Amino acid sequence: MKKLYSITDGKLKEVDDKNAEIEIYYNPTEFEKKFLCDNYQIDEHTLASSLDPDEISRIEFEPNHIALICKRPKNYFGGDQFTFRVLSYGIFIFEEKLIIVNSEEINIFEGKIFNKIECINELFLKVIYRSITHFLEHLKIIGMISDELEQKINSSMENSYLIYLFNLEKSLIYYLNAINSNGVLIEKMKLYANKIGLNQNEIEYLDDMMIDNTQCYRTAEIYSNILAGMSDARASIVGNNLNILMKTLNIITIAIMVPTFVVSAFSMNVKIPLQDNYYAFEIIMLLALISVLIFVGIWYYKKW
Repeated sequence: MKKLYSITDGKLKEVDDKNAEIEIYYNPTEFEKKFLCDNYQIDEHTLASSLDPDEISRIEFEPNHIALICKRPKNYFGGDQFTFRVLSYGIFIFEEKLIIVNSEEINIFEGKIFNKIECINELFLKVIYRSITHFLEHLKIIGMISDELEQKINSSMENSYLIYLFNLEKSLIYYLNAINSNGVLIEKMKLYANKIGLNQNEIEYLDDMMIDNTQCYRTAEIYSNILAGMSDARASIVGNNLNILMKTLNIITIAIMVPTFVVSAFSMNVKIPLQDNYYAFEIIMLLALISVLIFVGIWYYKKW
């Protein structure tokens, strides 16, 4: 899928003009890939890298354009079982054109930061910055999910909640690698700022991006350390909850067996005491009740 945009009066507007200065490709078809490689001389390997979730962030200088491979969070769906993954996307900067290639359809220009755009350089910097804030938003969600799962684990014996917790822990590893990879890219962009054609204001914007990306990495690292440090403890809680349940069931079973034994003793087909007594039933029930009370007394005394 292809979308065209133009910068008009400091704002982005979707247009139908084939000469639009901004082209966005979502999960491009083979025909669109061939078009990009033939018409814009985009390297086939670099184009494939922009759609490969395992690629690392990097910058490449080609004869007629600059290629950036960046990382961003993948959109989360309910069937992912609390597994958050990352994707790659490509930014190809030409002298008077910007091409962005994504593996899934999302609103790239979402947020207040895109309300005012003056040039292509400012736009692609804000696209990268939006990826950083997107990671931060997902980290907040992961934190809330972690707290909710912790409450459920404290009162549950199901393994599913632990599995969800382990999925979150694995997701944070993906996020740490992706955020760190973006940080390296930003540092290289600052190093090659003159070659990219960034002015002083844009270089200062890069500095702000670097600070926010570092904070994002530290936040993900803290969440990862907390989840990793508490996983064993939470697994022990589930095991302890199961032990408590089994103990309770054993006590209930024994409590039922004691009066049952008393009643069964008087139900044998042999000559037994009280069989001719008019109040035999009441006496047997009383003995059964006394046996239960004796058992409960022993239970409390032993502090079971």
